[in-house]
Amino acid sequence: MVSTFSSIRIATPADVPALFRVRTSVRENVMSMAELAELGITPETLPEMLKGEGRGWVVEHQQQVVAFVMADVVDATVFALFVQPDYERQGLGRALMDQAEQWLFSQGCSEIWLVTDSDVTVRANGFYRYLGWQEAGIQDDGQMRFIKRNSEYR
Repeated sequence: MVSTFSSIRIATPADVPALFRVRTSVRENVMSMAELAELGITPETLPEMLKGEGRGWVVEHQQQVVAFVMADVVDATVFALFVQPDYERQGLGRALMDQAEQWLFSQGCSEIWLVTDSDVTVRANGFYRYLGWQEAGIQDDGQMRFIKRNSEYR
């Protein structure tokens, strides 16, 4: 479980290389650095996403980032949650999501959202449902939108 790891901490620009390493290591929702760059997510743009209205958190094991989450208060969204494959099923994703949800709700968001692959076999769908997120329909780009209201927060 999470307690065997270093505590969760806020991500900094110095974590950016590790965030990309974790992001490109996943088994589902795989994206290369080139594909991420097409979406405007690069080592140059990511630090800006960690400032002001954006925030990220990381979990480290032996001084190495193994999981992270990122959220944006202006859009009331959790836009990234990734766990390195060797560290899956240890409670890291749940602990990170809890940090992001707490922060977004504490900043005055009454409803938060995220999107993920609409394929029901993708594990993220079940994970979000397990954490109390509700399906809110398919987006124009084919992704499933999930929402959570402050009143539904655990």
